[in-house]
Amino acid sequence: MNEQSPPPDLIETDLPPSGLGAKLRNYFLTGLVVAGPLAITAWLITAFVTWVDDWVRPLIPDAYRPETYLPWNIPGSGLIIALVALTLLGFLTANLVGRSLIQLGDHLIDRMPIVRPIYRTVKQVFQMLFSKSGTSFRKVGLVEFPGPGMWSLVFLSQPPSDHVASRLPGDDDQISVFLPCTPNPTTGFFFYLPRKKIIELDIPVEAAATLIMSAGMIQPGASNGNGQGGFAAIAAAARAAQAASETTNASETTKERIK
Repeated sequence: MNEQSPPPDLIETDLPPSGLGAKLRNYFLTGLVVAGPLAITAWLITAFVTWVDDWVRPLIPDAYRPETYLPWNIPGSGLIIALVALTLLGFLTANLVGRSLIQLGDHLIDRMPIVRPIYRTVKQVFQMLFSKSGTSFRKVGLVEFPGPGMWSLVFLSQPPSDHVASRLPGDDDQISVFLPCTPNPTTGFFFYLPRKKIIELDIPVEAAATLIMSAGMIQPGASNGNGQGGFAAIAAAARAAQAASETTNASETTKERIK
């Protein structure tokens, strides 16, 4: 008869399984694993809703606030008002009058020396992130960094503009890549790299970000019970690239010897 396997969230210890201390420790850690993510998620959501409420409520007259007519505050009322306001703004911007007002605002901002570059950069980032046709950070790749045999995850962005591409050395097809740092993927290194030196991976950007933030502790596919599947694909791609590089170097060495 096969022994019954423990629940997947049960934390096992190296203490004797029959000891009372081991059982209590297992129960405590299991409860921590179950309650910890829920508590942190609830805290983050509450902090975000409170932050939006603190920004939106001062802009709303007292006569239109729900708490004016109720004996208690309604959490998230500012967030709901912000969502409705942004949706209404998008609706108004989609018509001819809205587009004309946006163009007028852009024209006025273009006359402001300090505000103009900040506004343009932020606007382009938002358009790239939320555009349906945008391709920024939609793919994940591997590059050999920081040294030979060392591979790092990168997010693939747009190809360089014609002005930049014409000044890059070589005739190779270049692409913009962002190499995030651990554990904060919002910081990192941005550089141009030939496309042939990048190994594209068939994993979602979210899985790659989780892998980076956890410093490799959470591998792609771990939530599906196949924690080594995604990592095995990454390792196989790196080995194949290294083997191809060694073959190319050996071929070049042979040609030089023949000469």
